[in-house]
Amino acid sequence: MPSQSDTLDLVPDQHAVAAAMQWLEGIAERQAWPPKLNFGLSLSLDEALTNIVSYAFDDPAQSGSPPSVALSCSQDSEWISLDIVDNGRPYDPTKSPPPGLAATLDDAQIGGHGVRLMQHYLHELRYARSGGRNRLTLVARAA
Repeated sequence: MPSQSDTLDLVPDQHAVAAAMQWLEGIAERQAWPPKLNFGLSLSLDEALTNIVSYAFDDPAQSGSPPSVALSCSQDSEWISLDIVDNGRPYDPTKSPPPGLAATLDDAQIGGHGVRLMQHYLHELRYARSGGRNRLTLVARAA
């Protein structure tokens, strides 16, 4: 199967996550992804993009260009890669250890569990910063 790529450019506002989820769902339907793969990639994209929209652009004056997020999804016979590129504040989620698992709900800390979920559903989670842009790559096994 040749590699196929899809892209989506977003303004990181209150509509970005819903638009991204609809875009990914269209790809999943077209490629006939199994439910578990679709769920894992959807959950991971939702988590990552929600954090980007919520925290990466809280000081627009720091950016010399308008806030933007670009998504690209490429697939071959073995792997699916979903790139999320933004021009927000630098942040590497792969360097932040998730909080410990709590014994009870009362002991649970809020925040930080999204990376743990992403690592559970993905084969690999990569981060790079280049040219004033963050690139978070979500990699899942296609088969």
